[in-house]
Amino acid sequence: MSEDTSTPVLPEPTDLLDERERAKLHWRSRRGLLENDLYIENFFALYGASINWRQAQGMTTLMDLADNDLLDLVLARRELEGPLDTEEVREVLGMLRLSGGAARPRA
Repeated sequence: MSEDTSTPVLPEPTDLLDERERAKLHWRSRRGLLENDLYIENFFALYGASINWRQAQGMTTLMDLADNDLLDLVLARRELEGPLDTEEVREVLGMLRLSGGAARPRA
C-alpha cells in the first residue's frame, strides 16, 4: 500500500479563482449595510471573472471589518492603516471605490 506523499499544489497569487472559489468569495462578501452591498455587487459584476488569489485575500481581509468601518474606507472617509495597509487590500479597496456603489456597472 503506497501513501500519497505528494504535496498539494497551492495557487500562485496571480492565478485566477475558479468559478466555485469566486462564488464562495462572493457569498462570504455579503454585508448587512445596503451601501456596502451595492459596492460589492458592482465589484463582482465588473471584476468577478478576473479576480485572482491575491485580490481574493485582500477582499477577505476587508470583509473581516465591521460594516461601518468598511463603508468608511470605501467612501474614503478614512484610509487604511496598520496591518490593513497591505498591497492586496489597497488594490481591492481601489477597485471597490471605482466600482461605484450607486451606479450600475456598464457591460
